[in-house]
Amino acid sequence: MSSTSNFREAIQKAQGQALVGPNVIQKALPFVGGGLILTALGSFGGLSVMASNPAIFMPTFWVAFVAQIALFFVASRIANQEKNSTALPLLATYSLLTGYTLSGLLALALGTSGVGITGIGAAALACGVVFIAARQIGSNLSEEDGFALTKTIGIGIFAILLAVVGQFIFAILGGGIPQFLDIAISALGVLVFVGASVVDFFILPRTYNDEQYLSAALSMYLTYINLFVFILRLLIAINRD
Repeated sequence: MSSTSNFREAIQKAQGQALVGPNVIQKALPFVGGGLILTALGSFGGLSVMASNPAIFMPTFWVAFVAQIALFFVASRIANQEKNSTALPLLATYSLLTGYTLSGLLALALGTSGVGITGIGAAALACGVVFIAARQIGSNLSEEDGFALTKTIGIGIFAILLAVVGQFIFAILGGGIPQFLDIAISALGVLVFVGASVVDFFILPRTYNDEQYLSAALSMYLTYINLFVFILRLLIAINRD
């Protein structure tokens, strides 16, 4: 959930500012798409490792996870400094590692009756539909409504982070959570990141100038990756035996 720190930073920068990057989203979109393609490749790599040599998947997963977190902070800082030629390969690597760490969730989806490859495709398609709607809505928000929604979604992301961390700790301790609670957390995550997708089109042009397009791309990438994850989690939770 690296998006939490990125989202808060965007809010702080944008307060009281007019548009500073009117073309930043247009310049960012090709890199968002490229990052998502690399994530898909990373996921395929992770699934291949699980199929061919499952014993090494978890050790490599944790290595990838730690490297992913470190790369996020390093690449984010460099991108904010407009050092795009340096930040780009770091962000590309980050996208690949993100895909690798997502492969466990994809394997679970593939093995869940009622989800499978159809559910994964439906989750990806839903993200595309949300993008189209969010672009229209977020680009036309008033200042008052935009900042109000931004603050609300910021609180929602923090709440989701706490819920997911709590769920993770509970699982490590050997407990399972009731199906209805898993569904509720996942549904709330979907709702929050649908809102975040709308907020991106309002907040990013007020946060980053046109040459900080990689920072904007990272923010949007995180929004849609998390939206995809929570849609998939919701489908798995609903179809859980």
